[in-house]
Amino acid sequence: MSENVLLSSLTTLGVGGPARTYVEAATEAEIIAAVRTADHAGEPLLIVGGGSNLVVSDDGFDGTVLKIASQGFKATAEDSCGGASVVVAAGHDWDSFVHQSVLHAWSGLEALSGIPGLTGATPVQNVGAYGADVAQTVAAVRVWDREKDAVRTFTNSELKFGYRDSIIKQTTVNGSPRFVVLTVEFQLLLGRMSAPVKYAELARRLGVEVGRRANALDLRRTVLELRASKGMVLDAADRDTWSTGSFFTNPIVGAAEAASLPADAPRYPAAAGLTKLSAAWLIEHAGFSKGYGLALDGRKRGGVASRRAALSTKHTLAVTNRGGASAEDVLAVAREVRAGVVRQFGITLHPEPVLVGCQL
Repeated sequence: MSENVLLSSLTTLGVGGPARTYVEAATEAEIIAAVRTADHAGEPLLIVGGGSNLVVSDDGFDGTVLKIASQGFKATAEDSCGGASVVVAAGHDWDSFVHQSVLHAWSGLEALSGIPGLTGATPVQNVGAYGADVAQTVAAVRVWDREKDAVRTFTNSELKFGYRDSIIKQTTVNGSPRFVVLTVEFQLLLGRMSAPVKYAELARRLGVEVGRRANALDLRRTVLELRASKGMVLDAADRDTWSTGSFFTNPIVGAAEAASLPADAPRYPAAAGLTKLSAAWLIEHAGFSKGYGLALDGRKRGGVASRRAALSTKHTLAVTNRGGASAEDVLAVAREVRAGVVRQFGITLHPEPVLVGCQL
């Protein structure tokens, strides 16, 4: 247990003030003990994994910050008919597990390569990319239920997965998650070929038709190349990767809102007759180019040389820390972008990362 650990050191964005109390838990028993200790003391609790989806205020967190550090995975079953059932510790690095799944010829996760963070975070907001999301492969999630003071298991259908959403994300206790993920079980097919490729850009790069399969290792390499070209693979030397990844989710709108947009605005079918839009397209066509940000005096300005925070020079969906940025610097850029999209298109973008002690 430590005091006044800076949360900026625990997040990929590199912002955030001190934690009043910091605890690192390397086993399931330690995770449960730390949560129970905080809850029994009436202490505010913040769960931190890889820190890739957090924007923490400059004031920090006046409570207990629990760092999940459990490791390891195990195939509990593996046969040609049922595939492989693999249980992964919540604190296990996600991309490391995806890589191992490809090497073990467990098919289904390869399109999710390069996503930063820990495995336990993936079902919380149904992590996805390039036409895939974990809802397609998660079989069950074991959690600590803070309200019942007991371990509980959710099956896939009970998790109520949606676009960047799940029952784990929706359910809170005193402002923090009611359910703390302990392990995630995946059901994966056996084979060296990928799941069907659903994303057009990825299919073109691989030289296959949409809906066809590719070699899983080739697909992983291609996804990593695509993500790196957009600053979405962590690299300490590349300031474009000092971010939370996509800062805004793709809006899901009704028919009238979709029809009000220009004809060339990308549209994708969503559930119940709704339409998913491209947040990146909306941002760019509202006048925010790659590298856009705010000057230190608050004036609009292009480029990145003189600012602490700006849009990525590779992708307009990421708000980046160019060096020495505060949480407020980052949020100032995000607010400007969101307001500009509202002015131009009447559509409000919503943040994808969790905002702790701050708001847009």
